[in-house]
Amino acid sequence: MSVDPTASFPDFAYERPDLEANEAAFRAVLEKLESAGSINEAIAAVEQIDSIRAAVATAYNICYVRYSIDTRDEFYKEEKAWFDQHLPATEAWRMDYYRTLISSAHREALEAKFGRQLFNTAELSIKTFQPELIEDLQAENKGYSEYTELKGGAQIELEGTTYNLSSIIPLEQVADRAARKRASKAKWDWMGEHQERMEAIYGDLVKLRHSMAQKLGYENFVPLGYARMNRTDYGPEQVANFRKQVKQFIVPIAKDLAAKQAERIGVDRLRYYDNNFRFPDGNPTPVGEMGDTIAAARKLYDGLSEETGFFFRMLEDRKLMDLESKDGKATGGYCTYINDYGAPYIFSNFNRTSHDVDVLTHEFGHAFQVYSSRHQKPMEYNWPTYDAAEIHSMSMEFFAYPGVPDFFGDDAKKYLYGHLEGAIRFLPYGCAIDEFQHLVYENPHWTAADRNAAWKRLEAEYLPHIDYTDHPFLSQGTYWQSQLHLFGMPFYYIDYCLAQICAFQFWLKDEENHEKAWEDYIRLCRAGGSKGFLELVTLAGLENPFLDGVMEKIAAKVTERLGELS
Repeated sequence: MSVDPTASFPDFAYERPDLEANEAAFRAVLEKLESAGSINEAIAAVEQIDSIRAAVATAYNICYVRYSIDTRDEFYKEEKAWFDQHLPATEAWRMDYYRTLISSAHREALEAKFGRQLFNTAELSIKTFQPELIEDLQAENKGYSEYTELKGGAQIELEGTTYNLSSIIPLEQVADRAARKRASKAKWDWMGEHQERMEAIYGDLVKLRHSMAQKLGYENFVPLGYARMNRTDYGPEQVANFRKQVKQFIVPIAKDLAAKQAERIGVDRLRYYDNNFRFPDGNPTPVGEMGDTIAAARKLYDGLSEETGFFFRMLEDRKLMDLESKDGKATGGYCTYINDYGAPYIFSNFNRTSHDVDVLTHEFGHAFQVYSSRHQKPMEYNWPTYDAAEIHSMSMEFFAYPGVPDFFGDDAKKYLYGHLEGAIRFLPYGCAIDEFQHLVYENPHWTAADRNAAWKRLEAEYLPHIDYTDHPFLSQGTYWQSQLHLFGMPFYYIDYCLAQICAFQFWLKDEENHEKAWEDYIRLCRAGGSKGFLELVTLAGLENPFLDGVMEKIAAKVTERLGELS
């Protein structure tokens, strides 16, 4: 199917792929790669395989975006279910490709052409799949889709009005403590009403993933989870040391900041409905309506660089963003890439809180990166692994600071303080989610109550400043059930923490020398996924976030700046 590379997203053609025909074409090219008589023939085969895989990915991502925009749309709901059922079979193609690639007679020349990272990915990935796992992968997709649709369809009644999980958030941030308690309670009451279903979905996913790991010869899902995340240059030991440093250097800062927040807003202790209310006269709110936020972003990116100005206008012109919260829309925000159109897509749920700016600048960072590396070959290099990818997005939040006065007007200073404070306070939560996953997959026999008890213990270690005792659902240790990554992307969360330490470094570099910081950032974006995480960190001129001392040094600088802003 031919595509118009200048088309707008509503005009992107969707057609369910003929996987049987795709596989036949794929295997014909695979034979050419295996029997290639020259390096040029081998390179041509790799590029043809890329083209076939990209066509399937294009169809899936168009479907996924349209399904996310309205999870009640029967056509795309059915198409998404079809992909959930059939896409796992394409993993067999990919693994056969990787086996052929690493055993190629032209391997040395292929490495010289495409780089070592492709082969690192291939060698690690073939340890994650066997054909007998296809039904398990189908079931895994189905479980995540069920969780997504459950939350996307949330109807929360409050004082005669119906809200969803995104639109109720502004009510949780009002100055009237009783009012925000009613809103927050209503939201968490809804979660409590669906607790049994969410726990059952997650319990089934844990058992399923443990079973897959054992079929592949692993003791449990932890090493398989790391391999599926394509972590080629670090493992659980380095991550455990990172979490240890967060407990040592960041948790005390977060606890102190929470105490200052409680004093600032006039409460004795932060309850669950106080946590997101940061200032006594109200949280920073974007000026005007959604169109004003878009206009401020356009001005920001026009001023940041020629590349970003052009790119933001392209996103607008080609309708590559869906930002407004709507009923039936999947929760959260993401950026994906529609290969054949060379088009990133930004998905979000604006609700007129400061989070609108956070998520827009964050996802713009992802989109700008993948657009910058769209010409990278093979397609494995369009995106880096998630840990590196989050450097682009979280750093872009800091590069966006010059636009804060246009986004927030008189609330600009409050936003800068809140964003920086939120970034440092996120680290303990992110590490708690990661340690929780390690515990869960190391103990696959745990009941739902065991998992909740484990989360409650982790809250006491990482988040001692939050009090959930007056909500029957949250007091059990159930907050984790709202975190979609746990259900759909196991072990994808420490990535945000690693990237946050790198993003702080970009922020500090940017304040010292903007031109040099931006040059390093562009170089990182263009590299895509052509190198592993630690190699990309070095390429960007950043310090390794795992090394002792790096976090302590950054924490001190962030604390100093917060003191200046308070």
